Amino acid sequence: MRVGLGYDVHQLVEGRKLIIGGVEIEHEKGLLGHSDADVLIHAIMDSILGAMALGDIGKHFPDTDMQYKDISSMELLRRVKETMDEKGYEIVNIDGTIAAERPKLAPHIDSMRENIARVLNTGVENINVKATTTEKLGFVGREEGMSSYSTCLIKKIDKL
Repeated sequence: MRVGLGYDVHQLVEGRKLIIGGVEIEHEKGLLGHSDADVLIHAIMDSILGAMALGDIGKHFPDTDMQYKDISSMELLRRVKETMDEKGYEIVNIDGTIAAERPKLAPHIDSMRENIARVLNTGVENINVKATTTEKLGFVGREEGMSSYSTCLIKKIDKL
């Protein structure tokens, strides 16, 4: 078994869609980034890559490469899953936390969990997503951005 920790942060700006966990959420601002800036999925990918000792998403999907411009983070997660398959790993569980002052994310968490489980070919019971505020403290509290953390546990697949 191997454990990985991921962290990501993106600035909130006008004129962008807010996509978290593969779910488009109605909000006056979205997250700025080279891809769709899905802060949760980026943290999850970093935790998985870290568990496999393969660096981070910047190494695999650099923001200097135009092929990743505005790409769906769910597509990038699918590619990370392909790497897991090639290396012989599967998800045991993922625990993710999103830090955002607004909007309220609770109504979208089940959809996020389902999206992540589908791409990673695991049961939704293996995916946990939580949302919290920072009690109006820091850049998250001032609604300048959002951050996300993820921990994952993976294991080698037994070959018969």
